[in-house]
Amino acid sequence: MKRLALLRHAKSDWDAGASSDFDRPICDEGRTAAQAMGRYIKHSCGEYRHALVSPARRCCETFDAVCCEFDEAPEKVLEDRIYLASAGTLLELVQAQDDGFDELLLVGHNPGLTFLALDLIRLDDNVSDRERIAAKFPTAGFVQLECDVSHWSDVCSSGCDLKLRRYPIEELS
Repeated sequence: MKRLALLRHAKSDWDAGASSDFDRPICDEGRTAAQAMGRYIKHSCGEYRHALVSPARRCCETFDAVCCEFDEAPEKVLEDRIYLASAGTLLELVQAQDDGFDELLLVGHNPGLTFLALDLIRLDDNVSDRERIAAKFPTAGFVQLECDVSHWSDVCSSGCDLKLRRYPIEELS
């Protein structure tokens, strides 16, 4: 069994004066949301030990804010191909992971994360949550999938069960 978590970066600060999209930081509201999601993930899912993170500043800051709630931060690998990646590219990255670990936290961007989640979730699985993901995968949104495979390379379309879908608004209200 492989456990895959998808985490969209927290809300970014468009007024921060960043020189590029890549360098945009998260805003205070985004940091608060990411920390709330970190608490949720820790208490509802357990802590992840391995993470693939887009090197975009907002993804790195989201990862740090989420993981400050963990007892031990996951091993972080910055992966350039996550930045603005398609669902197909993200799936290739997941499939290329080492089978020595069974859980992976992927921190990235939309629309790739939304399309990856929708591609991997079994079509008959948890239809209302699937529809909510299709309608909106907000900043700092979190999806946990379980894939009944022994090897990451076997993760495939419609091959995963949707175990959790949680959005920051649910944690902050």
